[in-house]
Amino acid sequence: MEFLTSPEFWVALGQIIIIDILLGGDNAVVIALACRKLPPAQRRKGIIWGTAGAIILRVILIAFAMTLLSLPFLKLVGAVLLIWIGVKLLAPDEEGHGDVQGSDKLLAAIKTIIVADLVMSVDNVIAIAGAAQNAGEHSLLLVVLGLLISIPIIVWGSQLVIKLMERFPLIITFGGMLLGWIAGGMLVTDPAFTNPAIVDWMPKWGSVDEKGLPVISDTLYWASHIVGALLVLGLGKLVLARRKSSQPVAHG
Repeated sequence: MEFLTSPEFWVALGQIIIIDILLGGDNAVVIALACRKLPPAQRRKGIIWGTAGAIILRVILIAFAMTLLSLPFLKLVGAVLLIWIGVKLLAPDEEGHGDVQGSDKLLAAIKTIIVADLVMSVDNVIAIAGAAQNAGEHSLLLVVLGLLISIPIIVWGSQLVIKLMERFPLIITFGGMLLGWIAGGMLVTDPAFTNPAIVDWMPKWGSVDEKGLPVISDTLYWASHIVGALLVLGLGKLVLARRKSSQPVAHG
């Protein structure tokens, strides 16, 4: 237990908590969007179980962060999944005629939270892994402690976002676009497009630094995020428009 007296341990823990809080804003939006249609009595269950499942998977993901993020096309697949989730949030499937059991909706919300958080984590765990790497054998302990401390922050934040969405539905649109924003950044930093030593037949629009991290131009960085957000918005509106045009016209 002598590591508890090490300043490096506490500095690293503080860094991880800060990272979790900053990234928790994204997670809070996803949790709130996934749970917004649940009955009030089930919202807390959806938030708690969804967050718990996401935290467990994130710990596993961080443990293999360096290996996962070095695999080509993983971020590309994650970006596509995020765009799909964002569009689904902007244009949710039509609900049944009240015959859907509440537990089914709850499980669907939990599944959405876990999948979205897992995909979003792919692009962010490198920051947490980097903050913990100096702790040596205690690095995973640091990660777990940081995530546990961040849980109440994420849960509280998602409940706040739900209340805001009830008053300001436009937040749902911004939430979906946020997923597209993250997806755009994930796609352009995929090792297949930035690492010359990987998949050499793919076009390269960036490089990697001495630590193997992707390096791209500021213009491409911001453009990719903006395009991703606009893509989700456009696809969401297109799906809603097509769905509306396919509905039978009521005759008076």
